[in-house]
Amino acid sequence: MHPILGRIAIGFVLFLILFPTLTCQFYIIWPWYGRELSVELITLLLPFNVLAVSLIWNYYLCIVTDPGEVPVDWKPDTQSSEGYEVKRLTGCPRFCRTCEKFKPPRSHHCKQCNRCVLRMDHHCPWTNNCIGHFNYGHFIRFLFYVDITCSYHLAMVSYRVMAASGRRYYDEPTGAELIFIILNYVFAVPVLLVVGAFSLYHFHSLLGNTTTIEGWEKDKAAMLRRHGKIEEVKFPYNLGVRRNISSILGNNPLLWCCPTVPPGTGLKYQLSVADENHNWPPRDPTVANQLPFKLPDSPWTYENGDVNPNLRPSNGQLRGVNGNRHKSSQNPVSVLPPYHPDYDDPGVDAHPGRPYSPDSDSDYSEEGYSGAVRVRRGSEGYEVRPVNREQMFQEYVQDQINEAGRYQVYEPEHTLESDEDFEEDEFVEDSNELSGGRMLAQSRTMTLLSHYDD
Repeated sequence: MHPILGRIAIGFVLFLILFPTLTCQFYIIWPWYGRELSVELITLLLPFNVLAVSLIWNYYLCIVTDPGEVPVDWKPDTQSSEGYEVKRLTGCPRFCRTCEKFKPPRSHHCKQCNRCVLRMDHHCPWTNNCIGHFNYGHFIRFLFYVDITCSYHLAMVSYRVMAASGRRYYDEPTGAELIFIILNYVFAVPVLLVVGAFSLYHFHSLLGNTTTIEGWEKDKAAMLRRHGKIEEVKFPYNLGVRRNISSILGNNPLLWCCPTVPPGTGLKYQLSVADENHNWPPRDPTVANQLPFKLPDSPWTYENGDVNPNLRPSNGQLRGVNGNRHKSSQNPVSVLPPYHPDYDDPGVDAHPGRPYSPDSDSDYSEEGYSGAVRVRRGSEGYEVRPVNREQMFQEYVQDQINEAGRYQVYEPEHTLESDEDFEEDEFVEDSNELSGGRMLAQSRTMTLLSHYDD
């Protein structure tokens, strides 16, 4: 983020904090108490101002505190029994090619700060700083005080509104008080809802000793576990609720709400007893043996090697040199019922590979299956296209009937030619009868006309 934009964001946050904090006291509470000091007024406003000062102080510490940077000459101790984080592909210690430094556990490179941050959680634009090892505790306290101060503020303003809704005429607010009451609700309610939801997520992460980035890694590990690719892996930095909080806010619970320096150096973290030899984040077995990416010499290339001037599709690697698809090396299992016309012995390859065609449906393939049922490889596994079993059964019965020598089919004695001749004879007789009838009618008509003339 540009420095000017960062300063604008900080100024906006300070305005959101100071405007409701000051206006509710000078334009709402102070006029309500007659603009005179009293024990009741001090009892009401003193806790509120203590919370507001703590809120601003922790926000200031989030801005000015360095989250932690990797020392220049730091290297992982590969001989230590406590373990160290390695790359998922090579198994070597994590190394940042941008900073040209080794990465300690739980550290990541921030593009905004252009450096590696110790125990990086996220880059916060509202503080114009990264949230890491040394200021994550201040960030948690800042969120806590935002929730408490906003709740206290809304309680005071609501108490004033309830008093004004009574029957005492001297408690009715003036026009300026009414305007500031509305503005305080407009500022405080959205802040409490948005920051409250955000703080709930970070409080949950604090209880599990998890950063935002590690939360994404845990979600990915859970997805691999649901797909059956890996076994259940325990998060290695979860030490229990009490020890997780102490690792961020300090060992003394009485000072958890006070600004303190977090324990440790940020270069090494204690692991749970059951996960001393941890492997986090877990690897995806499908890409465990993947070769490192190598930039090809020619722009017309296919994957990492061959020249690809024809721009073949990416799934062309599933087809052999002769254009046929590879068959599964394991014994296929038929998905067709025994009465299906295409059913064959699973041990017999009755459906040889077919050549590739750009017009063919590439979403479905018969790899690993016998029969003509088409399957598609999806994110959850193989998906089988549904078949009409009633139509399949009718076709099976018809094929059995048409089989030579299996059934005796009744055939009538007359042939197709005799039927046509018979129909032609009937048509000629009917025509002759119609013509004879017409001639008889005409002769009778002529006889009647001649008799009338006579």
